[in-house]
Amino acid sequence: MRISSGVPGFDELVEGGLLTDRLYVVSGPPGSGKTTFCSQFITQGAKEGDSCLYVTMHETKTELMQDMSGYEFGFDRAIQSDAVQFLNLVTENGKRTITQFGSEGGLTNRLVAYIRQNDIERVVIDSTMLLQHFMNDVGDEITGFLSALKQTEATTLLISEMTDPSSYSDEHYLAHGVIFFHNFLEGGSMIRGLQVIKMRGTAIDCDIRQIQFSDEGLRVLPDQKVES
Repeated sequence: MRISSGVPGFDELVEGGLLTDRLYVVSGPPGSGKTTFCSQFITQGAKEGDSCLYVTMHETKTELMQDMSGYEFGFDRAIQSDAVQFLNLVTENGKRTITQFGSEGGLTNRLVAYIRQNDIERVVIDSTMLLQHFMNDVGDEITGFLSALKQTEATTLLISEMTDPSSYSDEHYLAHGVIFFHNFLEGGSMIRGLQVIKMRGTAIDCDIRQIQFSDEGLRVLPDQKVES
């Protein structure tokens, strides 16, 4: 089964949408569109009646809403609806909430229990860099964290700060799919692109497509390839 990403033009690159119950890594440099992409994914889920969870470690719900306030795809309504739960793991409220889901196994077991007990269908986790603040042995614990997420019945987008698409990390190897954002300077202008580097169970071509931002959010132009 496939679900819509909520990003116009993207689903055409992945045979109609993302396979459900899988883990996808969304990578790229700062300001390239990762958060907007994930926000549209969550908004689409809310519109379709899916149970959604947005996990962050550096922004409040108000700050995230302000970040997306320039767009009209409906994120503000989605994040405040009953369909979307918001969890900031560094706030006292967030810590209390996640602590209720077990005392053993740290963040991994608690978050997985939260997802399962709340029947979450779509998850966004922002981000791998900030996850490291919760882990002692980063390599082993992130591997365990990703492996556990893959065992849930949620479709999960994990934001990663990786900026070099040729340099792979543990999350890229373990994920079912990797979506990479690019920023190019050409003739003094910034050109933005999106590349599907990996997508298990899906025929992809790995070419970079141009993306655009408008009042309606992020749009992928599947017929316009970027020559890097």
